[in-house]
Amino acid sequence: MASERKKVLFLTPSLAGGGAERVFSTLLQHLDRNCFELHLGVLQAKGEYFKDLADDVVVHELGVPRVRYALLSIVRLVWTLRPHTVMSTLRHMNVLLVLSKPFLPRDTRVVIRETAFASLTLKNETDHPRFWSWMYRHLYQYANHVIVLSDAMVRDLVENFRVPRKKIVRIYNPVDSRRVRESAELGASPYSGPGPNLVAAGRFSREKGFDILLSALPAVVGRFPSARLFMLGQGSLRDRLVSQAHALGLDGAVDLVGFQHNPWRYFRHADLFVLPSRYDALPNVLIEALTAGAFAVATDCPGGVREIQACDPTMVLVPPEDPDALSAAIISACDKSMSANGCPERPAPNLGRFDLQQILAEYCKLF
Repeated sequence: MASERKKVLFLTPSLAGGGAERVFSTLLQHLDRNCFELHLGVLQAKGEYFKDLADDVVVHELGVPRVRYALLSIVRLVWTLRPHTVMSTLRHMNVLLVLSKPFLPRDTRVVIRETAFASLTLKNETDHPRFWSWMYRHLYQYANHVIVLSDAMVRDLVENFRVPRKKIVRIYNPVDSRRVRESAELGASPYSGPGPNLVAAGRFSREKGFDILLSALPAVVGRFPSARLFMLGQGSLRDRLVSQAHALGLDGAVDLVGFQHNPWRYFRHADLFVLPSRYDALPNVLIEALTAGAFAVATDCPGGVREIQACDPTMVLVPPEDPDALSAAIISACDKSMSANGCPERPAPNLGRFDLQQILAEYCKLF
């Protein structure tokens, strides 16, 4: 039986605490070992999610400091392993894997997993958007498959980058709902004050819009003087967010609590989860917050947010980049929570399309 297993090599720069890394960690933990022999290639074997890897996942350090230097290491590793499929994630690694394809064994299937809403990410978060747009248009078509996280991403790649539709496969991010719910109940509430307690989570980058949430918060504190915002995550804009909170007089109302291995406890006990993104391919953290039992206010931004809202009609959407609309929605949601003594009634969201077993089946079919 073991000889019939397909060998799959996952490539990612690291297993640091981001959404793409968490998805790879989840897949490597749960894919069927009767069908697959699993390998992981990383620049360096470090990151928060390494502790979640099963012992039978073979880790290969590429031994280079940056993705741009990894081409030869990837080619050597693929020739050594001869995997059936190589799958990468994150833009730089995706481009490098496609560039390496002519040097790989002919029967190697190359699958790239795009995690960003490409047109807006390249426009707003890269130093050379025209160069990267050219790379998307001329390289992505040579992958065997391009995995995207939402229907909105399918349209973006087809319309703006001419990626052939037949090569694109939409597979939502997996959510291990049982783990989320069980972890959400571990320990006491992380909140000690009277609240309302708001929580937001994600990478501290422009895309995620945490600066917009901070701009909305003074009005919320004006209505609820004991309101507190807990921001989970890490990223390059952390210091800027700290400075913004101080300039707005929010020092006592905002806590940046860093990466949390169990963020679901924060979601479960919060009065409200807030997603302030400017654009978001598919905010996995929003799905997890809903799974943990949180009420949510989110921006109706480009990306997959509406595909999540279709599963939970209680979610409130507001225009992106509008602090006034965001603060009004937060205040309204908190008013309802407080008037119901913190326990408003809510129908359970139908999040089956994101369930781990459903997503595993889709990856198994692809591999």
